Amino acid sequence: MPWFVWLLAAAALGAAEFFTLTLVFGLLAGAALVAAVVAGVGIGLLGQLLALVAAAAAGLVIVRPVALRHMAQQPLVRDGTDALIGKRAEVMQEVTATRGLIKLSGEEWSARALDESLVIPVGTLVDVMEIEGATAIVYPRELLP
Repeated sequence: MPWFVWLLAAAALGAAEFFTLTLVFGLLAGAALVAAVVAGVGIGLLGQLLALVAAAAAGLVIVRPVALRHMAQQPLVRDGTDALIGKRAEVMQEVTATRGLIKLSGEEWSARALDESLVIPVGTLVDVMEIEGATAIVYPRELLP
């Protein structure tokens, strides 16, 4: 089979991968490229098919599981507001269930208490439990009197 036919097959499989994102069609497209190289060297149809099968098997059995495992991992570094969750802050203005002000990472943030029954006084150290928009949801580090 001519090498350009394998290139067309690789392009079609690559397009299918673009729409499915399963990594299967992409690896088969790579195998078709290997078959195209084998055809370009001048090896016959049987050699091309063996190269296609070997490359596809190697990709599906070895490469795909490793790639899926790496894609499933969470990023190691949190950024943006996610990086503020768990940080310690100081209450600058009394924090209630509806309003308040804290100093977090050198900046003043609006805040609300996680426990709606709490009133957290000025100077208390709090932990940031979550961020909603521009408001930090906080809980005191120590029990309040």
